[in-house]
Amino acid sequence: MPASVTHSASPPTSPPAAAEGPVLHVCTTCRRGGPAMENPPGAQLLERLQTVLEASPQPITLRPVACLAACDRGCTAAIAMPGRWTWLLGHLGPEKAEDLLAYAKLYAASAKGTVMPSRRPASLSDMILGRVPAAEQEPS
Repeated sequence: MPASVTHSASPPTSPPAAAEGPVLHVCTTCRRGGPAMENPPGAQLLERLQTVLEASPQPITLRPVACLAACDRGCTAAIAMPGRWTWLLGHLGPEKAEDLLAYAKLYAASAKGTVMPSRRPASLSDMILGRVPAAEQEPS
């Protein structure tokens, strides 16, 4: 599996500029508390996200990661963008890929990375596990 998959009209840069959209780090080892398996739900989530983005390209960068240390709340992902909060997201799965990408678009359009619960897709009502402020952001 590639270290980074970028789905945007422009070639990838490192790190992505704010105008290019968010980075969605997806835990590929998450297995939702189940036994070890060859293709865990976290890897299935990444595959579904890749499929959806190939069909409808958006300026979202997918980055597979081996572990986000929230195993009891898997599948997990983290969304980040310069100057915005980074959010740790859980209770995800391949069936929520489209809604997760809809959330990513709302996140990218926000000023500081906060998407109010009333604006999130209903299937993601319990996904927020935590947040980390941007390095240049004042704590609130």
